[in-house]
Amino acid sequence: MAASIDLTLDCTDAQLLAGFWKTALGYVDEPPPAPFTTREEWLAQFDLPEDDSADDGAWLCDPDGAGPRLAILKVPEPKRAKNRLHIDIRVPGHGSGDERWARIRAEAERLVRAGGTVLEEFTGHHLVMADPEGNEFCVAAGPA
Repeated sequence: MAASIDLTLDCTDAQLLAGFWKTALGYVDEPPPAPFTTREEWLAQFDLPEDDSADDGAWLCDPDGAGPRLAILKVPEPKRAKNRLHIDIRVPGHGSGDERWARIRAEAERLVRAGGTVLEEFTGHHLVMADPEGNEFCVAAGPA
């Protein structure tokens, strides 16, 4: 059996990035683990610094259960270099190369409205983008 994975994204503003990635991926806030009813209750079991709060992290999941969970955690230092790992957002659909490219461009425009930035365009194939804190990701054609 293959292992399942979760992704963790370091950031300076967890709630800002959570909003962006929920929009980008169609994810929702993941409920706290049982038996806890809130993230605050869950976090209280850990010996965290007094100034840590539930807003310092966000936990997202695919509502259909297909994609990996995404944890977004506040860290004290800003991003300093290019990501060593990045997310590819795959835009589904059939059609010609021009039709697929139009869907990729439309998705990129939606993500720009959500706070993303287009960094580089590989016409007809994919776009390199950044989230509101500069974490790179790609938008490309996916399976039909």
